[in-house]
Amino acid sequence: MGTVLVILLVAAAVLMTRHRALKSYAFTVWVFAFVAAALAHPSLFGTWFGFDLKYLIVPLIQIIMFGMGTTLSVADFARVLAVPWPVVVGMVAQYLVMPLVGFGLTLLFGFEPEIAAGVVLIGSAPGGVASNVINYLARSNVALSVTMTATSTLVSPLMTPLLMKLLAGRYISISFVKMMVDIFNMIIVPVLAGLIANRMLYGGGSFFVRLRHMVLFCAGCVGAAVCTTMIPADLLGGLKSGLVVGFAMVGVVGLTKVLIDRVFRGPGNWMDRALPVVSMAAICLIIGVITARSSEDLKRVGLALLAASMMHNVFGYMLGYWFARALRLSVIDARTVAVEVGMQNGGMATGIAMNTLGSAKAALAPAIFGPWQNVSGSILATYWRRRPPRE
Repeated sequence: MGTVLVILLVAAAVLMTRHRALKSYAFTVWVFAFVAAALAHPSLFGTWFGFDLKYLIVPLIQIIMFGMGTTLSVADFARVLAVPWPVVVGMVAQYLVMPLVGFGLTLLFGFEPEIAAGVVLIGSAPGGVASNVINYLARSNVALSVTMTATSTLVSPLMTPLLMKLLAGRYISISFVKMMVDIFNMIIVPVLAGLIANRMLYGGGSFFVRLRHMVLFCAGCVGAAVCTTMIPADLLGGLKSGLVVGFAMVGVVGLTKVLIDRVFRGPGNWMDRALPVVSMAAICLIIGVITARSSEDLKRVGLALLAASMMHNVFGYMLGYWFARALRLSVIDARTVAVEVGMQNGGMATGIAMNTLGSAKAALAPAIFGPWQNVSGSILATYWRRRPPRE
């Protein structure tokens, strides 16, 4: 029965990918397919040839965060100085509404400690890059959305451990310093590498225009990645894997650009097409690995967690919007803040749960919240797109 369900879900996902109106929901169906496969055949997501797949989670998240970095530029961070008030309002809402709502939901549902910690964790994460797409579809303020995502990510090494210590310390042991270092390793270093790649691909700087300079720079990055693998982890302060992935991705992306642009004469936006597919595949695999390790817990509390995730997400939209309106932001900016507050970086929360907290149970809430927010975000974007503000 499980195998048949997986086949049906895969077929549905493929068909939805080809249907323009349903394409935005295909990713969620792919997630359901991987969850069904992990429940029916957990060994598929256990070990391959003696290698435990859980060790892929952090590198995959780093690749996803690198992809996020390629969508950002230094100007996105500098925009805070140009329009500080909407960004400040959004940031306060981001790190006030979602953590407190998450904490309240753990009390309401009475989740066991590790699962409760996961609910607080997804609420304490920064905004996810998917919010930028949703705001674009909703015809909101995309520039503000991108700046909020960039800024909330930048301060996450401080805010996420602090909120977890305050709100989830009663549920599970929290090491502030370890979590902060892990966020730098999993999130900040790959995002910074992505910023370099963005400059290399789209910045138009004179250095990267010359083929020789590009090849030498990218070869140097690949060499740096190889050399970094040989350095003891203790000497790099817990940032080793982030540096390896960052150097390697910049080098590989740059060399791929040379091949596609100069040899195959391919499209200039090839990375914009490729990285979302890579990111979605990585998320599906991560969720499959988590599900396989927590299948019994998921069967036991899955419906309650889904209900909590839906409430968490919807309260984020509502409270984010009215918080922004109460502080005199325009309807367009308030809609932008609502989406930013309601949509979280599920990949980061999953990585912290598995790597820092060492708990597959804690990773269940982010694994459920992530796919659901894509569905709700698409619905909200369609609703707002058809109802432009009248102010």
